[in-house]
Amino acid sequence: MSRTDYFNDPSAPKANSIVPAVTAFVVNDADEILLERRSDNGRWGMPGGVQEIGEDIAGTVAREVLEETGISVEVVGLVGIFTDPGHVIAFSDGEVRQEFSLCFRARPISGEIKVSSESFEVRWVPRAEVDSLDMSPTTRLRLEEGYRGSPIPRIS
Repeated sequence: MSRTDYFNDPSAPKANSIVPAVTAFVVNDADEILLERRSDNGRWGMPGGVQEIGEDIAGTVAREVLEETGISVEVVGLVGIFTDPGHVIAFSDGEVRQEFSLCFRARPISGEIKVSSESFEVRWVPRAEVDSLDMSPTTRLRLEEGYRGSPIPRIS
């Protein structure tokens, strides 16, 4: 399924759903961030996805990161809560979702990088390379907040 992200675009379709979703800010001991080039839009992003019935939110983070990257993680904090109504995501099945994303800080505990059906590429990216990657403005905002390292989560 493909997706198109709209950011404060007056021509964006009207949202018809809000779904709890997570992203994971995962940094290794070499201070590299775990990123994937997504198969639904070709852009770089943090691993993540939607919460499923029967799981707690930390379980969602761990499951999504493992499924999408091959890396097992432990959730260690909250980067922020991102609910900007100006960011809507239109999916090819007709769903138009208003952003509702919780970005968690997580540490890698085991595993080897692997590509999934949701990504073209997965890798540990040095911080100096992040600015050169094609990614959405909301991903950049989450990364900035994660690198800022504030003990107080951003709420927006």
